[in-house]
Amino acid sequence: MLVADDEEGIRNLVSLWLAQAGHRVAAADSGKTASALLKTQRFDIVVTDVVMPDGDGFELIAQVRRLQPASRILAISGGGKYLQGADCLRMAQGLGAHGIVMKPFTREQFLAEFGNLGPAAG
Repeated sequence: MLVADDEEGIRNLVSLWLAQAGHRVAAADSGKTASALLKTQRFDIVVTDVVMPDGDGFELIAQVRRLQPASRILAISGGGKYLQGADCLRMAQGLGAHGIVMKPFTREQFLAEFGNLGPAAG
């Protein structure tokens, strides 16, 4: 799994939840860092924040779809300066995200949507 979020607390918490569920997790603090990881490692699932500096989640979703088309994508967002969270997530789905979760979310909400991604999430 790859978790990309510029908010350290969210990134660490999601990574912990996935590790506790038995997954190996790589974490990235920006879209740029996540992009570099995509070029060297294969990920079954990519969890990405939509609004990040230094390479946003929209760019990352497009890159995942191009470089690792079998990967499932879960977009998370609370919005940004110019876009509401729901708008960000709808755009992420339009670009190819398989699931979405609005910030703030609980462990149960996150894991429920994660579980809906398909076989790789199981």
